[in-house]
Amino acid sequence: MVPSVVREDMSLQKKHWMVTLQEVFYPALAAVGIPSNTITFLIILRRNCMLSRSSTFYLMAISVADNLVLIFIVVLELSVKYHQQEPFWSYEPWCNLRDIFNYGAYNASTWLVVVFTVERFIAIHTWKIKTKICTPRCAAWTITAVFIFSHIFAIPYYWSNASVYEDNQTRCIYKPEAPSHFIHALVWCQTVQAYVLPFLIILTLNGLTLRLISHSNRVHITADLTSRVNKVMPLLRSRKRKSVVLLVTVSMSFVLLSVTRAITQIILRTTHMYTLDRNDYNLQINIAADVGTMLSLSNAAANMYLYVCTQSKFRQEFVACVRQVSFYCKTKLCP
Repeated sequence: MVPSVVREDMSLQKKHWMVTLQEVFYPALAAVGIPSNTITFLIILRRNCMLSRSSTFYLMAISVADNLVLIFIVVLELSVKYHQQEPFWSYEPWCNLRDIFNYGAYNASTWLVVVFTVERFIAIHTWKIKTKICTPRCAAWTITAVFIFSHIFAIPYYWSNASVYEDNQTRCIYKPEAPSHFIHALVWCQTVQAYVLPFLIILTLNGLTLRLISHSNRVHITADLTSRVNKVMPLLRSRKRKSVVLLVTVSMSFVLLSVTRAITQIILRTTHMYTLDRNDYNLQINIAADVGTMLSLSNAAANMYLYVCTQSKFRQEFVACVRQVSFYCKTKLCP
C-alpha cells in the first residue's frame, strides 16, 4: 500500500509531528476499525436489517475486505513500520509478498464498493434485469471474482521489490535492477484500478441516480397538482429511498475519504515518481500524501458508524446487541 522507497532511519532525525501523529493514528484506527467491522458483519448476518439478500452479501463482504485492509496495511505494515526500525517485511520472502496482500486487500475493498454501487443502481432503476443480477447467487459469484482478481492483479508486485542491506539497515525497496517501465506500469495500473476507474463509475452512477430521483419528484409534484383525485404514488417508496441512502452512504464516503490520496498519488507519480525522499516532511506534498493515506484507510473503519447514522433498522439492531452484551456482562460480573 505504501510505496516501497528507500527510507532514512527516522531515529537519526528529529521526529516530525506527522510521524508522531501516524504512530498514534494507525494503531488506534485498527483498534477501532477491526471490532466495528466484525460487529457489522455479525449484525448483518444474524439480524434482520431490512436489506435485500444480495445487499447483505455485499455489505458482509465489504466488512471482511475492510478488515483485511486494516490487518495487512494498517497493522502489519504501517503500525509496525512506525514502531520497529527493521520490520519483518524488510526481509525475504515477506518483502516480495507484502504488496500482493496489501494491494489485493485494498483493491478488493475498493471494487466491492464499486460492484455494490452497480448492483444497487440496477436494483433501483432497471426492473427487467434486476431479477437476474440482484440475487444472492450472482452476488456470491461477483464477490468471489472480486477477491480473486484483486489478488491476481497484485501478483506482479512479487517481482518489483527486493530486500537490501545498506546504511546498517535492511530495507524493502523497488528492485534497483528492475526496468523503469515495469515499475511505471505497476504504479500507474494501480492508480487507475484503485482510483480513476472506481471514481468514474461511482460518480457516474450516483449522478444518474440523483438525476432520476430529482426527475421523478418533479413528475410526482406535477401530477399531484393536476389531479387531486387520482394522486400518483411516489416513485421512490420507503425501501427504495433506503436503498438510495445506503448506496450514496457507502459509495460517496469511499470517494470523499479517498480523493485526497488519489490526487496526491497522481501528483507524485507524474512529477516525482518516488524519486524524492518521502520522509522529508519539509516538503508539503509528503504531508498531504500521508494525510491522504490516513483518510483513505479511515474508510476501512467507518462503515459501521455510517450505517448507525443512516440506517434506522441497523441502528435498532446495533442498540439491541449493545443492550444484550451489557446485560450479559452485568449478570456475569455482578451475579
